[in-house]
Amino acid sequence: MIQIKHVRKTFKQRSSGSFTAIDDVSLTIRKGEFVSLLGPSGCGKSTVLNMVAGLEGYDEGTIEVNGTKVTGPGSDRVVVFQEHALFPWLTVLDNVAFGLKQKGIPKKERYEKAMEQIKTVHLSKFADRYPHELSGGMKQRAAIARALAMDPEILLMDEPFAALDEQTRLILHKELEEIWMKTGKTILFITHNIREAVILSDRVVVMSTRPGTIKKEFAVQAARPRDNADSVIHHVESAIMDVLAEELEKVVKEEMGDEYSLKKNDFSRDSADSVGGGI
Repeated sequence: MIQIKHVRKTFKQRSSGSFTAIDDVSLTIRKGEFVSLLGPSGCGKSTVLNMVAGLEGYDEGTIEVNGTKVTGPGSDRVVVFQEHALFPWLTVLDNVAFGLKQKGIPKKERYEKAMEQIKTVHLSKFADRYPHELSGGMKQRAAIARALAMDPEILLMDEPFAALDEQTRLILHKELEEIWMKTGKTILFITHNIREAVILSDRVVVMSTRPGTIKKEFAVQAARPRDNADSVIHHVESAIMDVLAEELEKVVKEEMGDEYSLKKNDFSRDSADSVGGGI
């Protein structure tokens, strides 16, 4: 469904010319697959997502969706951002129905479609509430419902749970997995969190430090619905940490100097869940 072929992206800098954010990235995502991009801060994960969404161009290579070159945004792709981006003056129902209104769908029909997705994310009791009356997790549920209401083939999710507390995040992992299993949407998911990537994904694609390239891919062949205690989950998580250690060392040396050295046991599974998030 998504074909990224030898893509390169540079950004101009005010002080010193330009820098390469993405270099020779190639990736195929099949229809109905859940794929996560994982890597240190600044590796270009969100840049890849924005290019697939058609929000950013690229300098070399091609990006195709269903065999058609991406030249801009399309109704077949909807983005869920880290910030919920709900309109504060609209209720949950009107926020979820907003895109349908823009498409000219009659009021009764768009409200029915919106309520169907509000039920999917378990917000039926809050359909008449405004964003300031919701918790962070509820706001992200509403944002996901708004995306689903547009019935896109592809969901592009850019660290949608990064700002949430751990308990809320775990609940939303389960809910997103249920939604994905029910709808069969193709999902490209951006995260810093190793556990999140492994729990949710069919494949985890690890990116290197800038310029971002694909360092390694990991298939997560664990049963669904996923269980945190599954030994397969822990095995894949440990393998990803080993690959990321070298990339994290590069990032830290850039910040702290070449004298810094990262030892294999310098970070535990828990401390490494969010790789590079605070660097």
